[in-house]
Amino acid sequence: MNKEDQVIMGVRDLFNKMVWLNKHKMEDSLKGYKPSEVHCIEYIGRNVDSNVTKLAESFYMTRSAISKITKKLMQKGLIESYQRPDNRKEIYFKLTGKGKEIYKIHEELHKEFRERDQAVFEQVTEEQYNSILSFVEKYSNHLDGEIKKLGVDPKAE
Repeated sequence: MNKEDQVIMGVRDLFNKMVWLNKHKMEDSLKGYKPSEVHCIEYIGRNVDSNVTKLAESFYMTRSAISKITKKLMQKGLIESYQRPDNRKEIYFKLTGKGKEIYKIHEELHKEFRERDQAVFEQVTEEQYNSILSFVEKYSNHLDGEIKKLGVDPKAE
């Protein structure tokens, strides 16, 4: 296996292990909520004036899929919609008190996972971080270019 394959397989394997390790605790702590719902709550909690378009772009999902998720979140009393006085056309979302509770639980779980993995990150030098981040940015930009060449917008599908 060449180095490129090793990197891609290594990243995939790393991601899958993180998902597997975190999954059970997430599911136990966030019973009744799908990962897509929790991630929407997270995004709305971190970003003022979140709307369907911004959520769709962030998650590479269709606006209609996001509309379904946000509708469910509103029905569950986790988010509410609002309009800004300067833009009566656009619908935005914010967390309700119940939504903030879910957001906090999710954040606490991520903090716990970061603490679990801190021993690894303490060993990484600034130079190594810079190399990793540079690679991730280059690869992401490359994939953006490949997506653009296809003439499709995965965020609009």
